[in-house]
Amino acid sequence: MDRSEKAELTVLCMIYDGDEILLQNRIKDSWKGYTLPGGHVEPGESFVNAVIREMKEETGLDVFNPILCGIKQFPINDGRYIVLLYKTDKFSGKLISSDEGEMKWIKRSEVPSLPCVNDFDKLLKVFDNDELSEFQYAVRDNKLIPLVY
Repeated sequence: MDRSEKAELTVLCMIYDGDEILLQNRIKDSWKGYTLPGGHVEPGESFVNAVIREMKEETGLDVFNPILCGIKQFPINDGRYIVLLYKTDKFSGKLISSDEGEMKWIKRSEVPSLPCVNDFDKLLKVFDNDELSEFQYAVRDNKLIPLVY
């Protein structure tokens, strides 16, 4: 039995400032709505360096000391898609938007009223609860079932 599998590695980062978080209003039809900025880990790149690079590319901000706070994963053809979840309140620079979508500071109390990506509420649970560390889509009866651990 082969114990290895193909994995696509990505990162998301919650940049926060008091009661506000930085969200991206994504415009791609495949994942449309408000979510956290992020992107793919390049071959050979450290995960922390991927977070720092992606935040600079998508937000214009330099982030410091991003903390790993969880993992999101779901099955893909012949493997799995893994998203490493980071957060930080240490940043500098001037906020920009990218071709991925517009960046906005949003009060946490306003998030439920926004048109967010499908699973954003479950994703936030992992960021907000130190007792949770994983958000997984498991396959049951040929359906994807969201599970938060």
